[in-house]
Amino acid sequence: MAVFLLAVGAACCLGLGFVLQQHAAQRAPRADLLRWRLLLDLCRMPDWLLGIAVMVAGLVLSGLALRAGEVSLVEPLLTVNLVFAMALARLLYRQRLGFSGWGGVVLLGVGVTVFIAAGDPKGGGATASELRHWLVFGIVAGLALLLVSLAKRLPLFEEATLLALAAGLLYGLQDALSRASSRHASHGGIFSALHHWEPYAVVGLGVVGLLLVQSAFEAAPLKMSLPALTAAQPLAGIVCAVGFLGDRLRVSPAALTWETLGLLAMVAGVIVIGRHPSMPAGREGVPKRAADGNPG
Repeated sequence: MAVFLLAVGAACCLGLGFVLQQHAAQRAPRADLLRWRLLLDLCRMPDWLLGIAVMVAGLVLSGLALRAGEVSLVEPLLTVNLVFAMALARLLYRQRLGFSGWGGVVLLGVGVTVFIAAGDPKGGGATASELRHWLVFGIVAGLALLLVSLAKRLPLFEEATLLALAAGLLYGLQDALSRASSRHASHGGIFSALHHWEPYAVVGLGVVGLLLVQSAFEAAPLKMSLPALTAAQPLAGIVCAVGFLGDRLRVSPAALTWETLGLLAMVAGVIVIGRHPSMPAGREGVPKRAADGNPG
């Protein structure tokens, strides 16, 4: 129950923080896209700083949840951040949920419940070898890099989706490495954890992920980025948790079938919620980089 409450609290803060950040990022100059200058410009916006503060609170809560529970349990619960994001957006834009909105909420909730019930995530398994650890790390990070490379060649709206997908992969990897860092700290204390590479990777992934997310928020409406971010993060986190942290899921044919159906329902719910009119529309009508004088 404690892990559940911490994860849902983290999801609430993350969802609210994302909406506030996008509300500010859409006003940033297009020329800042995927440049570190974007973060400097955003630091001058009070609503963005508030969004970051709320998001940091969510990260702290998610860190506590990851410390107390398995990544493969916490990650699906974090997907409900989209529900809180839509609730705040509804207040800002005065739109009702309607059938599609509630349908997305139900799909997301059912998907999370089915996946957790079918998979019955448990920790305590054997930690993977160093080779497997780096292999999983390299695959996830490499996919994120590939998505960013592809995004630069696409119109802004499609670019935002790929950037958000890349950020979601990095955030899922970051969550898994946060859990690994927590293990080091619990075994030998904080100073012992600082002798390992994982804490520094967590910081680096967080900074790069932040730039990708803010660039996605700047490039297109929230509905083009947040669903992709919300769907990619738990998938990457679960893969990393099972891949090198020793998390275990049920692997019987029936369990795998229900786990797959649960994940599909989660992704479908995320997409339905992201397409709902309550999600901020942002700056429309600028489909290509060249329209802003920013070379593609």
